[in-house]
Amino acid sequence: MELTSLNPEQRQAVRTVDGPLLILAGAGTGKTRVITGRVAYMISRGIRPGNILAVTFTNKAAREMQDRVKSLVPKRRLIDESGQAERPTICTFHSLCVRILRRHITKLGYKKNFVIYDAAEQLGVVRRILSQVSIGSRKPDPQAVLSLISRWRNTNSDELVAEDQELAGLAKRLVTTYQQTLKSSNAVDFDDLILLVLRLFADCPEALKECRERYRYIMVDEYQDTNHSQFQLVHGLAKAHRNFCVVGDDDQSIYGWRGAEVANLLDLEKHFPDVQVIRLEQNYRSTNTILEAANAVIKNNTQRREKKLWSDKGDGEPITLWEFRDEEEEARALVEEIQFNRSIKKVRWREQAILFRTNQQSRPLETALRKAEIRYNLVGGQSFFDRREIRDFVSYLKLFLNPDDDTGLLRVANVPARGLGNTTMEKLLALSQERGCSVFGVMRDEAALGQFKPRTVESILDFVELVESVNERLNRPVPVHPAAPLKAWCTGWLEEVGLFREMRRMEKDAESAENRVRNIVDLLDSMDPDFCPADRPVPERLHRYLEHISLDRERDDDEEAGDVVTLITVHSCKGLEFPHVFIAGVEDGLIPHARSKVEGTVDEERRLFYVAITRAQRTLTMSHCGSRRKFGELIPCQPSPFLKEIPEELIVHGDDAEPVSEEEERDFFSRLKASLE
Repeated sequence: MELTSLNPEQRQAVRTVDGPLLILAGAGTGKTRVITGRVAYMISRGIRPGNILAVTFTNKAAREMQDRVKSLVPKRRLIDESGQAERPTICTFHSLCVRILRRHITKLGYKKNFVIYDAAEQLGVVRRILSQVSIGSRKPDPQAVLSLISRWRNTNSDELVAEDQELAGLAKRLVTTYQQTLKSSNAVDFDDLILLVLRLFADCPEALKECRERYRYIMVDEYQDTNHSQFQLVHGLAKAHRNFCVVGDDDQSIYGWRGAEVANLLDLEKHFPDVQVIRLEQNYRSTNTILEAANAVIKNNTQRREKKLWSDKGDGEPITLWEFRDEEEEARALVEEIQFNRSIKKVRWREQAILFRTNQQSRPLETALRKAEIRYNLVGGQSFFDRREIRDFVSYLKLFLNPDDDTGLLRVANVPARGLGNTTMEKLLALSQERGCSVFGVMRDEAALGQFKPRTVESILDFVELVESVNERLNRPVPVHPAAPLKAWCTGWLEEVGLFREMRRMEKDAESAENRVRNIVDLLDSMDPDFCPADRPVPERLHRYLEHISLDRERDDDEEAGDVVTLITVHSCKGLEFPHVFIAGVEDGLIPHARSKVEGTVDEERRLFYVAITRAQRTLTMSHCGSRRKFGELIPCQPSPFLKEIPEELIVHGDDAEPVSEEEERDFFSRLKASLE
């Protein structure tokens, strides 16, 4: 294999094949290149491909590694002595365990044709168990119980850090019942795939011996993200031959909340005292200004392996830090900056990304992007405007504006439940099609309601009265003063409809219910005169507002489908990179999150901030607000203490930024003029 394209540390990592090895691969230092290079190098040295195992966390990463190895290794090297194809095993933890269990699971009392339950099937098992056990008056959320059962099964402690300790205790009591229920169906879940292999290795030494003989050279990617079970699995396989290479970065360990144990990487010498450590510190992604900021932040974590990223890309631009009044001003300003980058600097939409700590922060950002008619992609989460409660709210608005809107009516006729279920609405829809009118038109026609039961007719007429009453108030020719915004009008009918009460009644988890309520309250707060001037009639203001938040806005003909701005949470952005990054809401209580001081996870929050910073390739802009809305009230905010850890000389404050040059200004207005001709 050709190694001249690698830097000295990368070459050393590729060539170090025998014995335990820790490759500390900082952000953007080319770790995938090193892993695939090691596989190709081992094969070139005569090591059988079938004896090589590389384990990672996602199918996407595994496929990428497989493709790279295929391009690096000549086909003749992948043929064994008998002429059969022989390839290295490059897969996820779960795929590896499925392969092992297909060969040996009968030793554990299962049939060979076991099935793997998906999330929905697991949830069904938990629901059945909860219906059969005595848990008092409380009605726990099955999804929350399932999540806690998984955490209990994968932890190596008798304690579990959880927001709801009572629920965690319930989940612990149900673990055994859950496992027995699955086994009686000859089924396993994703946790079982690893846990059963561990049991197999403990109970059946011959199975462990066979696997050790097969996998003599083991590599593990993203080692800092392994949990206790994954740690036990790979250490069990590598204990005999000790050709064990782990690749990871403790500074990017951000998944402790789902069981990852950074100590697996920090304490590797306890298990392999002779482990060799190679640091990859040359970053191929970012400018030195960005890397110096990241280094300055992360060095404040004391429990870490020392490393310092550097780049040959030069210093680049300083980091821009903005302070805004609130999240609405923040969103508008960031979107204006994104537009400026596109118009003046000719930066494509897809080269720009907005990162944020919590899903709730997406609402003002999505609203501002929609208003500016900028297409975006929300990664790793559901769009604010696609959430069930927001669609319900918007459907009510459309229905009150236009009672003949069948789509809106069919969505909310039984939200909250009022006796207008699917069967009733299907009959009403069929009647409307027969008569060539809207569903609401049928509902108003008492003669057409003769085929329904009296109680159903009563429910239909009550609904008609509600819609007509709100519609009548909406269209009254009364002047609306700016002091009485749309929010006040909406709050009135929301109370009348009982939408908030229904959310709190339907959601078994109080926190989930309040989050749904909060989403609507946040949307109400965005119904301001910027969208629809307060001196216009209410129906016109609503129409204009709905136009701006339309969920079906058509794409411009000249816009490429993939050219969109990325919105993404910091937890979801690991492994990604963007030329221009905006980190919104760098505030105490968001990053670090308010819970971190109680749970003792401030170090992980600092690592999360480090990950966010190191996503940026060319420019980094950060912002914080003086106040932020919570349940409709403005709550004072303070800048994140992490900002103080960045050297001041690396930062330019937004108000002090250099003005646009005359040449840039002329270029902007000439193109603006051309677009209007």
